[in-house]
Order: sequence, then structure tokens, then C-alpha cells
Amino acid sequence: MQYYIAVFRARSETISFAGLLRSYCPAQVINTPRTINVSCGISVKFNANNLGYAKEILSRRRFDTFVGLFPI
Repeated sequence: MQYYIAVFRARSETISFAGLLRSYCPAQVINTPRTINVSCGISVKFNANNLGYAKEILSRRRFDTFVGLFPI
């Protein structure tokens, strides 16, 4: 099964995004992998099947510290 992580530079935005995404699908806050060294240390992990929900949230809400979506 493939997953994505959403990476932010601010912990508050990470937690906010996780809460919004959880209203659509399962998501969990995880430690950001060391290979992605531009973040606050935590990211949001979700199933690749739910990528559309994540993109929709990101397009509707302004997250100033959003870095990107990464497949894992």
C-alpha cells in the first residue's frame, strides 16, 4: 500500500491540516523522515487513495509553511 506525507515548516499548520484531513479520511501525525530535512519534525501521513482530499484542503486553505506532498 502506498502512502503520502504532507510536510509543513510549522507544527501548528501540521496539526491543523491533520484535523481537516481526518474529517474526510484516516490520517496520522508522524515524525518526518530524515531524508526530508525541511520541516518542523512532524508530518501528516495518509493513504495515496486519499490524495484528492489532501489537495482539495490545500487548495481551499492557505498554509504559509506548506513544503509539499511526498510519496513514501
